Amino acid sequence: MTTSEYLKSSESNNFFLLAGPCVIEGEQMAMDIAGTIAPICKELDIPYVFKGSYRKANRSRLDSFTGIGDIHALEILKKVRETFNIPVVTDIHTPQEANMAAPYVDILQIPAFLCRQTDLLIAAARTGRFVNIKKGQFLSPESMAFAVQKIRDAGNDQVAVTERGSTFGYQDLIVDYRGIPEMRKFATTILDITHSLQQPNQAVGVTGGRPDLIETIARAGIAVGADGIFLETHPDPSTAKSDGANMLKLDMLSDLLKRLTSLRMAVNSL
Repeated sequence: MTTSEYLKSSESNNFFLLAGPCVIEGEQMAMDIAGTIAPICKELDIPYVFKGSYRKANRSRLDSFTGIGDIHALEILKKVRETFNIPVVTDIHTPQEANMAAPYVDILQIPAFLCRQTDLLIAAARTGRFVNIKKGQFLSPESMAFAVQKIRDAGNDQVAVTERGSTFGYQDLIVDYRGIPEMRKFATTILDITHSLQQPNQAVGVTGGRPDLIETIARAGIAVGADGIFLETHPDPSTAKSDGANMLKLDMLSDLLKRLTSLRMAVNSL
C-alpha cells in the first residue's frame, strides 16, 4: 500500500491524522506519544501518521532548542515506524536533507517558509516519498498549485498541501477556510490546527499561541471538507522544547478526535 492509499484507507471515510511532538526530544517521549495515539486512531478508524521533526532549523533565537542530533532523531522515527507499523513524517530544510531523511520516513514535509524553494521541492519529489507542502503564510491558496505542480513535474504524484494560517498583522495568523475547497481541487488538503493558532514575533523571541481554540479551528476544517488534520501534541506542553505555546495536551486528544469523528460522519451523511 502506498502512503497515498494509506491516507485514504479509512473504511468509514474518516479524516486522516498527522500528529506528534514538534521536535523529537528523546526516544521514550516519542514512543510514549505514538503508543498513546495509535490505538485511539485504530478505534476511530483514523489513518494515523506519527509526526516529529528531527531538527528545527527555523528558530527565533540562537539559544532555542534545535534537536538531539539528526541521525539519532531519524533513528527514533524509524523505530516508531517499525514498532507501531505506522507511517512517519518529518520536515526537511535543504535539498541535501531529502536523501538523508528519506530512508527513515514515509512523508517528507516542506516547511511553510520554504514552500517555494524549487530545489528543495524537486529533491523531495525525487526521493519517491510522499511530499506534504505547508502553505506559506504569505501565499494564496490558489498559488499552491504551482508548488504541487513542481512535485508532479519531477515525477511524483504523491503530494499534499497543508493550510497553516495566513499572516494577519505582525503577531497573528488567520485561517481562510475558503482555501480548503480551493486547494482540494488540485491536491489532498490538510489543516494544521495548532500552527494556525501561533502568535509569532513576540517581544521575548518565543512564539505564542492560542491552544484554547484548537477544537474550534479543527471543527471548522472538518466542516469544509479537509482531508486530514495535522496537530502537535505533548504530555506537558509547558515543558516542550519547541512550540509548546500552541500544542494540544496529549490527554485531551482522545476526546477531541471522538468529537471530530462524529462531526465528520455528519458531514459525510449530507
